[in-house]
Amino acid sequence: MKASAVEEKAVSGMVVEVAGASYLVEDDGGTLYRCRTVSGTRSGNDDESLVAVGDRVELRLSVSGKEMPEAIIVSVEKRRSQLCRKRDLRRNRSREKIQVIAANIDQLVVVVSAYDPPLSPRLIDRYIVFAESEQLRPVIVVNKMDLDDGGAVRGMMKLYEGLGCRVCYVSAIQLTGIEELRDILSGCLSAFSGHSGVGKSTIINLLLGEERLRTSETSLKTGKGVHTTSRSVMLTLPSGGRVIDTPGIREFSLSGISQENLRFYFSEFLPFMPECAFSSCSHTVEPECAVRSAVEKGLIDPSRYGSYLLLHESLEDDD
Repeated sequence: MKASAVEEKAVSGMVVEVAGASYLVEDDGGTLYRCRTVSGTRSGNDDESLVAVGDRVELRLSVSGKEMPEAIIVSVEKRRSQLCRKRDLRRNRSREKIQVIAANIDQLVVVVSAYDPPLSPRLIDRYIVFAESEQLRPVIVVNKMDLDDGGAVRGMMKLYEGLGCRVCYVSAIQLTGIEELRDILSGCLSAFSGHSGVGKSTIINLLLGEERLRTSETSLKTGKGVHTTSRSVMLTLPSGGRVIDTPGIREFSLSGISQENLRFYFSEFLPFMPECAFSSCSHTVEPECAVRSAVEKGLIDPSRYGSYLLLHESLEDDD
């Protein structure tokens, strides 16, 4: 990337960092601009997040001749995919704000840890549902595999390999799995997401070959991760491809997914759904449900069905 003075003209580029009301945009030639929005900034999206990392935007130069030129974001293109999280509004706890933290990504890299904090299949299932709904390739990166002495975690992850998910086993301490992950990320824009403390920033530093992101250990007091990434930032990998490091997410949004359409994002349900007695079967209480029958026969993993029931209960119906 480089920063230089530019002539005043319309410029298009990609948002590579968001810090409050300030945005860093890289144009197609690699020039960086410090940007802001104005009341007249147009957006092709209808959510509350006007600008997110990964957005394609059009700029108008406002100040040139500086080390880094400044510009105004005139318009934001419609996103083809997005990763969101829920945020409580401090002044009104009864409302939640949906914040877009990564846009226009090709694949979603779900980073979990084998232990410390412990692996959560329920969280993985939630991410896979989201990836299916946004038509993203899900990649599951299991870090801290040096702690999986008995192989229990590999056994647990066979379920997701069977669902067609790419699973990459990594040990940031032993430096294993990093080359495989580099190959998976090459040529793509990938968003890294997961709970704090699982090692997202450590893995990205290894991929970059330098320490660009702050890291921390899991809290000894709570056993949970400590937030180190406070904002989304896009980074270019030396081996090709770009990654967006996102804040540690305790609860991300399943915006656009309802109780009625959730069933379509559990791929193992699809072969059995046409055999249900009711075309609108929710696969929860209806009689002659082929999906529930498949669970009872062992054709659908019971833990995945359990995740479906929990998610179904947590979603508000659009009707």
